[in-house]
Amino acid sequence: MIEVPNCPKCNSEYTYEDGNFFVCPECAHEWTLEAAGENMEDEKVIRDANGNVLKDGDTITVIKDLKIKGSSSVVKVGTKVKNIRLVDGDHDIDCKIDGFGAMKLKSEFVKKV
Repeated sequence: MIEVPNCPKCNSEYTYEDGNFFVCPECAHEWTLEAAGENMEDEKVIRDANGNVLKDGDTITVIKDLKIKGSSSVVKVGTKVKNIRLVDGDHDIDCKIDGFGAMKLKSEFVKKV
């Protein structure tokens, strides 16, 4: 017999099995066993422009000239950035770029080295 997991939305322990689905009576959320396994990973997967999965500490390269807001400077194509940190939000990479300092980048404009 399959152990019924807690609800992935409200963490209720009163979930029950209904055919191929699990149902939460408290928040009315329904999910399958496969979706329950996927939802166990709370980490958001961040990918570069080529589809490679990025992790904290990776080295990346900028693939497009990026204008810096509030400045006339530009981060050039091919600029290598070491030891990135992944964060939540629109700009999902925190890093330090030599000559520019601390900066946030979008993962769609970088590739993993």
